Amino acid sequence: MVTKKTTQATTQLKPAVRYSIIPKDLAGHLFQVTMTVDSPAPEGQILSLPAWIPGSYMIREFSRNIVQIKASSDSKRVTLKKLDKHTWQAARCKGPLEVVYEVYAWDLSVRAAHLDQQHGFFNGTSVFLCVHGKQSLTHVVDIQRADHPACSTWRVATAMKELNAERYGFGTYIADNYDELIDHPVEMGNFSLATFHAHGVSHDFVVSGKIPNFDMERVVADVKKICEYQIGFFEPRTKQAPMDRYVFMTMVVGDGYGGLEHRASTALMCNRSDLPVRHHADMSDAYRNFLGLCSHEYFHTWNVKRIKPTAFANYDLSCENYTSLLWVFEGFTSYYDDLVLVRAGVIDESAYLKLISKTINTVTRGSGRLKQSVAESSFDAWTKYYRQDENSPNAIVSYYTKGSLVALGLDLLIRTETGGKKSLDDVMRAMWKRFGRDFYQQGNTESGHGVNEEDISMLIEQATGINTRQFLQRYVHGTSDVPLAKLYAEFGIALEPSASASKPSLGIRVVRDGNDCRIANVYEGRAAHVAGLSAQDVLIAINGLRVTAADAGDQLSAALGRYRVGEKIQLHVFRRDELMIVDASLQIDDAPAYQLRLSEETDLPLLKSRPSFIKKSKRST
Repeated sequence: MVTKKTTQATTQLKPAVRYSIIPKDLAGHLFQVTMTVDSPAPEGQILSLPAWIPGSYMIREFSRNIVQIKASSDSKRVTLKKLDKHTWQAARCKGPLEVVYEVYAWDLSVRAAHLDQQHGFFNGTSVFLCVHGKQSLTHVVDIQRADHPACSTWRVATAMKELNAERYGFGTYIADNYDELIDHPVEMGNFSLATFHAHGVSHDFVVSGKIPNFDMERVVADVKKICEYQIGFFEPRTKQAPMDRYVFMTMVVGDGYGGLEHRASTALMCNRSDLPVRHHADMSDAYRNFLGLCSHEYFHTWNVKRIKPTAFANYDLSCENYTSLLWVFEGFTSYYDDLVLVRAGVIDESAYLKLISKTINTVTRGSGRLKQSVAESSFDAWTKYYRQDENSPNAIVSYYTKGSLVALGLDLLIRTETGGKKSLDDVMRAMWKRFGRDFYQQGNTESGHGVNEEDISMLIEQATGINTRQFLQRYVHGTSDVPLAKLYAEFGIALEPSASASKPSLGIRVVRDGNDCRIANVYEGRAAHVAGLSAQDVLIAINGLRVTAADAGDQLSAALGRYRVGEKIQLHVFRRDELMIVDASLQIDDAPAYQLRLSEETDLPLLKSRPSFIKKSKRST
């Protein structure tokens, strides 16, 4: 339904860049896009397609999916000269300039475009050419229904404003500029849909894919709690959300996981088994992780889509945009995604402590954390984190997971030093007020209104009165482990190793590869490394007993459990097509197994300070 606000946009329409997009060939996975520029640049209009998409820090070369492209003006052909891998310049013409091109869409992910007989999905960065010099103009898109029986009942889901389209319908949509255009992904198909309101703002939950006995009502109830908590978190007085409407777009598959944030929506992918089944009330680990994903991407509505590092305030989508602050924008978000679940009452306190324990164990498992700081990891995201290989656990640290532990350490430190009067919550709200609340107001996107690295310690001190420069130097710019055991002790929570028997280990991670048990990672300094094994080697026998894909995981641990720590075993492995026989001395399994528990000696006053950390308290708001 066309809203009053949409009607106003129609009557006040300024000169625009216009697009139409239609699923041209479902089986061939082709979208056809037609772009019209009324007044092309007199020297010859330059056009380009982004090389990456904000939120996914890797050059993806989306232009490689343009199958063919041609231009015309006044029914006459206009030559397009290619300037580089993703840029074209049209020959001079009076206009209007019309450019028609086909985009191959067969990337089933949250970051590109996908089209078949079941659905269509695209991000603007994959399909909409940028018209240089006209990025600030209004952009209008006509999303057209394909003339194919499979599409006859399709609907459209997007957070883009309707122009001459009804809600969920094909037709024209409008964006204030190119930056907004590419920040509204589009899903089309026969999706499931539920709508709820969080503090007065309409939220759509869209699910594509077959899911028997899917409990949509439960998902909506849980996600609503998450959304209402987060809106109130950043705006505790007004409860005002930064968008007029929000859309969750979830693609359900047999094996997949991921999410990508946008200013008023998120694209999600999950396994069918991640979603709850009707009449099953249990909270599975998979469903808990899915809710954490929803919480993470929704938190980005504030933290990275509006509170941004300076490098992202004005994106250059033709090349890498470097920042050493992803530990704030992804790490802090990763800290709050699970914390919100317990604060909103979606999971209990015990489940939350288990999630934190899991993150601690994940971070401390890899020796890469001792070689790369989270600031360096942020800066090198383009070349290392997003291009991981078999040696990554030994070489890099995740700005997501260790960044979340830095946030946890800061939160505990601030609460301890201020007697519970201040917390990291105050820092986030101060950042929102200074950098995020008015980001999309006129002027901010042009002026590069973003967070500089030197702002962080100053912002923390201004918001809390606590000087954290030494903490940041040691745990953000240095490679020391955050002293969580010491910090947790102030809250009556003990962080300690799990009590378990010493188990023998080779220090490897194996995966199933057909019927083979293939080594995926060899941990530095461990038994397999010392013996000369490498990632991609295929383990075929231990002491003359065959090893197969069935032994990948717990079965391999069980097989090694028949031996003692320090005992030498003979391994048969294939490296490429050559058989190798090596001897390895088993070492004790040093995989971290920390757990969090409440100290038995904790008295009542200290127990009361613990909920001020986990739950929203009057002292910290």
